[in-house]
Amino acid sequence: MLRNFFYFLLFISLAYLLFINEDAKIIITGIAIFLIGMIFMEDGFKLFSGGLLEKILAKATNNTPKAIFTGFLSTSVVQSSSLISVIVISFLSAGLISLSGAIGVVFGSNIGTTTTAWIVSSFGVKINIAVYAFPMIIFGVILRFSKNKAYTGLGNVLLGLGFVFLGISYMKDGFETLKAGLDLSQFAMQGYLGVFVYVGIGALATIIIQSSSATMALIITALVTNQILYINALELSIGANIGTTVTAVMAAISSNSNGKRLAIAHLIFNIVTGIIAILFLYQLADLVTLIAAKIGISEDNYAMKLALFHTIFNILGVLVVSPFTNKLEKFLKTLFKDEKTSILKAKYLDDVVIAVPDAAIKAIKDETIHLYENSIEVISHALYLHRHKYLGSNDISLVVKNSNAKINVDINEFYSQKIKSLYGEIIHFSVLAQENMDEDFKNKIYNYKLASRDIVEAIKYITQLHKNLSFYLKSDNPYIKEEYNNLRINIAKTINIINDLRNNQNDITVLSTLNLLKEDILREDDLRNSDIDTLIRDNNITSKMATSLINDLTYTHNISKKLIEVATILWIEDKKNEEIEDDL
Repeated sequence: MLRNFFYFLLFISLAYLLFINEDAKIIITGIAIFLIGMIFMEDGFKLFSGGLLEKILAKATNNTPKAIFTGFLSTSVVQSSSLISVIVISFLSAGLISLSGAIGVVFGSNIGTTTTAWIVSSFGVKINIAVYAFPMIIFGVILRFSKNKAYTGLGNVLLGLGFVFLGISYMKDGFETLKAGLDLSQFAMQGYLGVFVYVGIGALATIIIQSSSATMALIITALVTNQILYINALELSIGANIGTTVTAVMAAISSNSNGKRLAIAHLIFNIVTGIIAILFLYQLADLVTLIAAKIGISEDNYAMKLALFHTIFNILGVLVVSPFTNKLEKFLKTLFKDEKTSILKAKYLDDVVIAVPDAAIKAIKDETIHLYENSIEVISHALYLHRHKYLGSNDISLVVKNSNAKINVDINEFYSQKIKSLYGEIIHFSVLAQENMDEDFKNKIYNYKLASRDIVEAIKYITQLHKNLSFYLKSDNPYIKEEYNNLRINIAKTINIINDLRNNQNDITVLSTLNLLKEDILREDDLRNSDIDTLIRDNNITSKMATSLINDLTYTHNISKKLIEVATILWIEDKKNEEIEDDL
């Protein structure tokens, strides 16, 4: 509600400003075009990278220095810390990277954002950048019509760069014309009062614009058109860094506990960095002047000196805060305690994950496994078994025959209120996630949806089996009781074998074992049918018992078959091995 009011107030304020001031209209248009460019670049890199960016972030974060460098490099390339943040939060939620690794990426990403200032100060203020923007936009539009995902992504990247350049050009033109009617430098103040005022303005601008890169572009264009003093531009850049944490916190509100922890880490880092920059502002300004002279930046090139300042104080922040990453991680884990997860609620289907294909696939797979594990619990209870007693047992037959104590479980209620609910969440999330995915990703999601459906069907079969199981296990007839114990044993053995295979890294071994299991189930069915014929002929069971047993034998077969199909989808990763399965 508060966010909606904020946006409404912002909308009204902008409308009024656009109405009364033509120059402000040009500047705000430039900001809007710049932001559109950033969005196109984000979307483009998602397609253009072909998952490479995600793979790098997932693998190159096993220690803090590597994570920091990865964050810096990836943000420098894609020019979007928000995209990197989304991927990192997604992978953190999906368990692909550790919290300390994610923190390192965020630290490095802050340094990576300074490349925007270097680009703007190096090109945007020295040449007519709009000349280069138009060809990029034209070729970007052409490439967007390609059916090839990489070309479409490249088209988006070119469109993004074109709009970024065009936005900078508009902002520069707006400040040039605004200069005649308003000189912002007249509001400059001496001492730390002026520092805090301009830091606050920089933070507020970033909160409103929702992009520190756009704010930095705005500050640089204002600086080169002499709208603000150099020292005030430094103060504004500190504020922009602090303001971007509000954007991260707002994005994390709807995220899970790990997403919130990462947002707090980002907040802590930027606040600490901001405090250091404020306390040592004049010393850092002197350091910038010294380094600028050494690397060939002219005395009056304030735009590039601002970019250098922005880089220096972010690097300084990383050097100060990164040694405490492990302690920070421990502190963050005491915040936002994970809710006690219930099967009623999905554990991995975080909305922020949808934006990143690799993370979305991982989340759907993990949630399907979550559904499977809870289904195994209810199947075991329906068989009057406890998983911890028969999983890993060398003699499941003995465990089953000694486990006759009734376990109170309402399977229908469990299914309608829990399994069905979670299954619905997986399907809903999958439909949303696959909207912008290529065919390979869509096929993976389709398989996970099939696995989820098979799990649900297995529950329906156990519901039917449970009715007669609960009746005949109490029977005085030892023959029918033994037959129903055999049905329990068959299902328990299937679950146990699948459990053993879950951690097996050799897909060929898993496939072979699952195919042997299928053959064993068919042979067992033949034996059971033969035993039923013998029991009928010898008058050991009644015709009613035989009919029930035949039906329940079918349910048992179907439960085992469905569980094997689920295991094949969830724990066979290599597509080539899936093709081998078809030949077996």
